[in-house]
Amino acid sequence: MSIDINNLGSNQTPASGNSSLIKGAASEEASAQKSTGKSSVSDTVSLSETAIRLGQIGVAVDNQPVVDTKKVEQVKQAIMDGSYSIDPTRIAERLMEFDMALKPKS
Repeated sequence: MSIDINNLGSNQTPASGNSSLIKGAASEEASAQKSTGKSSVSDTVSLSETAIRLGQIGVAVDNQPVVDTKKVEQVKQAIMDGSYSIDPTRIAERLMEFDMALKPKS
C-alpha cells in the first residue's frame, strides 16, 4: 500500500486552486533560482561572542610569522661566537614535562 503525499505521483489535480497556476509559480521560482543562483528562502545564522572571539584570535594567529627570524638570528650568532650553551638537564626535564602532558589522564 502506498501513501500519496500532496498528490505526488497521482494524476489528480490538487484540491485547492488551479494546477496550472501552481505549476507556473513553481517554474517561475525555479527559473529565478537558476538565474540568480540563490533560493528565494533565506536562512540566518548568529554566532556567539565566544565564536566571534575565536575567529578574531584565528585571524591574529594567521597574521603571525611562522618563524621568529629575530630569535633565529640570535641563536645563529650565539653558535658562531661560541656563547650558545646547552643544558642537558633542562632539556631532559622539558622532554619529561612534554611526555607527561601527552599521556591520557585516568
